[in-house]
Order: sequence, then structure tokens, then C-alpha cells
Amino acid sequence: MLFKSIVASLFSLSLAGSTFALPVAIQAGGALQRRAFPLQAYADFQISDTPAGNAQAEAEAVFVKPFEGIDLATVSDEDRDNVEAMRSLAEKAETEQFNPAIDAASGEEADALQRGKIKNKVLKLTGISQVRKIDLAKAQAAGKSTASIETKLADSQKKLAKNIATDKASAGLDAKGVV
Repeated sequence: MLFKSIVASLFSLSLAGSTFALPVAIQAGGALQRRAFPLQAYADFQISDTPAGNAQAEAEAVFVKPFEGIDLATVSDEDRDNVEAMRSLAEKAETEQFNPAIDAASGEEADALQRGKIKNKVLKLTGISQVRKIDLAKAQAAGKSTASIETKLADSQKKLAKNIATDKASAGLDAKGVV
């Protein structure tokens, strides 16, 4: 009986300990700082294999939702750099994989790859917009000039809106990724 009580107590403590070990927001200079945004391989976050029309929500799930409720000025440099690295992987997939695959394909396969490429562009542009929003928040918090960042962000968001509209125009049609 005593053994069962000890085992139950240890089990309860191990569960509590594992809860405390989860990545959570931490205090940094009086503000909450975002827990780690893990760097992922392109194959693990790409969105090009699902039907067209929902790229905006899918891209936001990758790059925006993880930062909901977090003051972007407090995002760690590592997390910001992970977003940038993943955005760069999406851009590399566009230029080094999508473009040659589209050139080599024909008919519906080429069309599906093009729709996948548009979804990938939405992903890439959502990522760069998020990086620029983080940079903007950090610059504002530091009292630095933000004009250049604001211009770059507006440009990214203009391109993003165009690609979201293109994706929505193909809603429901098959899209094909390159991984």
C-alpha cells in the first residue's frame, strides 16, 4: 500500500515536472518573450500539396499564429532568424525546384505545379512579412527609425495580397508541391 502511494506520488510529480519543462513565455525586461520558434525543414512546413484557395490561412498557421498574443518587440533574435531561414527555404524551393519542375511539365501537371508555386509564394511572403513586423516592433521599441522597414513591409504585403488573390481564384483546384 505504501509502495503504491509512493509510486502514485512520483508519477504525479513527474507529470507536474514535465508540464513545467514545456517551452513557455518567459520574462525578459518586464515583458513576455516568445518561446522558441523551432527551425523546420521545408518538407515539414510547406503548404503546396493541398488544394488551392486556402494558402493565406495555411501560411499564417506556419508563420503568424505561433506569435499570437506575443509582443513582437520581445521575440528573440533566434526566433526571428528561424522565421527568416524558413522563409529563405521557401524562396529556394520556388527558384530551384518549382521553376524547373514547371518548365519540364505540361498540361494539368504544369498547372498544378504553378498553383503549388503560388501557394509557396504566399508562404514565403507571409514569412518575410512576419520578419519585417518583428523588425518593425523591435525598432519602434528601441526608438529607432522605421521608415525603411515600413516601406519594405508595405512592398511585401502588396505582393502577398496579389498572390493570395491568385490562390483564391484557383480555389478547389489541385496544387502540387515539389517535396
